[in-house]
Amino acid sequence: MKFTIDVLGIFLKVVVRINKTTFAPLVVSTLFILLTSLLAHCARRLVQKIIKEPFVRLLFEEAIAAAELCGCCFELIIVADNFGVATYAIFLFALTIWWSLNWGDATACPYTHIEDIIEGKGDIRKALLKTWAELGGGILVFKYVQMYWALEISDTHKDKAFEDCKADLQVPAIYGAVVEGIATCLCRLASKSLGDLNPRFATAIDSFIGTSLVVAGVLARHTVFVYRYEDNIANDLSVSIFCKFHLGKAFDYSGGYFNPVLATSLKAGCEGHTMMEHALVYWIGATAGSILSVYLYKMPAIQKFVSTTTEVNGDSIWAGKED
Repeated sequence: MKFTIDVLGIFLKVVVRINKTTFAPLVVSTLFILLTSLLAHCARRLVQKIIKEPFVRLLFEEAIAAAELCGCCFELIIVADNFGVATYAIFLFALTIWWSLNWGDATACPYTHIEDIIEGKGDIRKALLKTWAELGGGILVFKYVQMYWALEISDTHKDKAFEDCKADLQVPAIYGAVVEGIATCLCRLASKSLGDLNPRFATAIDSFIGTSLVVAGVLARHTVFVYRYEDNIANDLSVSIFCKFHLGKAFDYSGGYFNPVLATSLKAGCEGHTMMEHALVYWIGATAGSILSVYLYKMPAIQKFVSTTTEVNGDSIWAGKED
């Protein structure tokens, strides 16, 4: 407890001092994310030291991982809104690598437990308990974030602590569910393939793929392709065609969370959708995509590709291969 208080005290002194500099808001957000990760890391080590029963320890680790994920992503919203999606992508890429290296067996994602049930690696009771632990960590962490935002150390946090949130769902719920499901399926297929292929930089590659799926299309969300065609068929008849296509709209549909706990922590109860619509898009949609990935990955074509690639020796990134 004293260590946590000391860390928080030092953190506040640092952010108050750097707040006078030009890039203070971004530095404040960065330090908050670092503090959140540090506290989660310490909590994880404490749990590993104190709790000896493996499954109970895993439940606490799931709660901590979910709290760390959601706490950091609350601040990443601030980063994206004020410093652009490219900055957000860099932060998310680095954080995803950090989480992969530090979470151990925790996933902070409920549909991975359903995949385990389908593949015979887990049971329903344990899956439900893990999901409740993740939900608890993801929901409770908002109080911690709200306390920090209420300090309004940076202008980017002004009025954020108690403002009404708005849902990211911009289309009918069924369309949003399809977007979440397809993207989740692609993400899980990539992760499974990397797990079997075992490339030398698997963590970084997986992080890059996940980050790319989250921000896909967002960088071009305001880009408009304009096509104009004019022709004079005859002296007295003129044909003119003018078309506008908005690019980068796919992930404006649902927000692109691909994780039910993350979506619930950040957006459940927000204005713009009902709780039933939220459940359909972010729980049923994402889980259906995850389940689909299990069966797609077992298809002979994919298995043949994976097995063939692991046997090929080349001057590449594959682990355990000679250049």
